Amino acid sequence: MRAVELPGEKKVLVTDRHRPEIGTHDVLVQTKASAICRSDMSLYYGNALVGSTAAGSGVVPGHEAAGIVVDVGSAVTNAAVGDRVTAHLAIGCGFCEYCAKGYTMLCPNWKCFGFDFNGGDAEYFAIPERNALPLPEHLSFKAGAVLTDMIGSQYSVQKKLGVSGGCSIAVIGLGPMGMAAVLVGKAFGARVIAVDVIDSRLEQVPSLGADETINSSEVDAAQALRDLTGGRGVEVAIDCSGNPIGQNTALDAAAKLGAVAFVGESPVTEINPSDQFIRKMLTVVGGWYFPLGEWHEILRFVDLKKIDVEKLISHEFSIEEAEHAFGAFDRRETEKAVFVWE
Repeated sequence: MRAVELPGEKKVLVTDRHRPEIGTHDVLVQTKASAICRSDMSLYYGNALVGSTAAGSGVVPGHEAAGIVVDVGSAVTNAAVGDRVTAHLAIGCGFCEYCAKGYTMLCPNWKCFGFDFNGGDAEYFAIPERNALPLPEHLSFKAGAVLTDMIGSQYSVQKKLGVSGGCSIAVIGLGPMGMAAVLVGKAFGARVIAVDVIDSRLEQVPSLGADETINSSEVDAAQALRDLTGGRGVEVAIDCSGNPIGQNTALDAAAKLGAVAFVGESPVTEINPSDQFIRKMLTVVGGWYFPLGEWHEILRFVDLKKIDVEKLISHEFSIEEAEHAFGAFDRRETEKAVFVWE
């Protein structure tokens, strides 16, 4: 089979490999769509955020993948050949308190699809049966690929923070995750204010449901958000940038008794806890993926709200175009890019 490798230093290889072997509890999936994520760039550069040995190890990237089950292990009891599935990226031990609640990404011994073991940027991938999430016929494989990390993560964190029709929310950083935050926030009924420094992104987000936009390279974004909310601030601020400026904007722009979610990955940020959230009594959370038990709820939400998930996809590539695809994504010439197989 053909598969992508990211040896680091912005190198991309498409190589021939054997099909994955499956264990007794695994399923083998023929890949139909696999999305590029900003976190994949850590493999592309060679400084992987997840998986201490992932960079340069020959691991196949791709943690947002969907396809058709073509083989099942001897102990598989639910999945069957021909099933349409998408992959939940986190494999846990199955026995700890976090796995028992479906939060396998919080397991002390968790492994990440596409980082710690081979992912979906290949013609086939193998994954445990419990991580093979059912994908209804009316949703495309491309939709399935972006439903997990993007829509799933945003649904889970916005549900936790009580986003609703009574809220004004700020989405800061309009990369693919920020675009998903806009789409989900509008589906929850909120007034959505989108913040970024790139005009092309700000021009796109009204089609996803943004009510107002702010170019934070031209104005003080926190003040602009307060001005748009009568001086009060937004009930919910979601930072998807991972940038210290964006994270501080979220804290500064949130209303008293409001909430802030940090979704964008970052190693260090300097904040002022007393003024920014202690004396405002904010709820501040980390937004990172969704528990296994929320999958069917996410599917119902997408159907009920008639969310056009594919609007998040800006470019499609074949696996043979992987070098160009990762390079263009790195240069921000694409937003959400997806590998597709006919």
